[in-house]
Amino acid sequence: MLEQLFTLYPQLFGAHFVPLQRGVFEALLERHPEQLKREDLKIALAQHTRSTRYLLAVASGAPRHDLDGQPVEPVAPEHVHHAIMEVFKRRQARTSDDLRPALRRQLVAAFERSALSASDYLALVQGRDEAANQLVQDALAEAEAQSARRQALQRAYEASGKPVEEFAQMYGMAVREVRRMLLI
Repeated sequence: MLEQLFTLYPQLFGAHFVPLQRGVFEALLERHPEQLKREDLKIALAQHTRSTRYLLAVASGAPRHDLDGQPVEPVAPEHVHHAIMEVFKRRQARTSDDLRPALRRQLVAAFERSALSASDYLALVQGRDEAANQLVQDALAEAEAQSARRQALQRAYEASGKPVEEFAQMYGMAVREVRRMLLI
């Protein structure tokens, strides 16, 4: 069935995975009532959407796509979070390396993309797993610290009246780093 879906929709089920629109099961059945068997499609979509490659696509924050391959809506922050955590669990189980620093960076990026307040984000993603909740809280604390550093740097830059290059030299920072932090 996955091969059939690939043949019908290579832009969705091919080499490059993208998040699928909500209701894709019904949309596929509606578009191909004679070709696709309900139970086979259900199994194939479950296999596809539980794959690590699909979860990575969701975790990336890429938008959901319809059957025509067009972006239709953003992936909900809680779905991005779930995908990030699931990929982390799978990868951490295969290595003795501590993958938490990379996870924290991904969680910070996902939180910042969500444009939610820390409390709203936490309300969406917090679950029963206390260790996972602590990882999220650590990431949110890191995001707040980064934001505070950016704001302080922005105030200092504006008060200096200097060009970016001179400002960076005054603070012993690389110009590229100052530009990144000031978002310029």
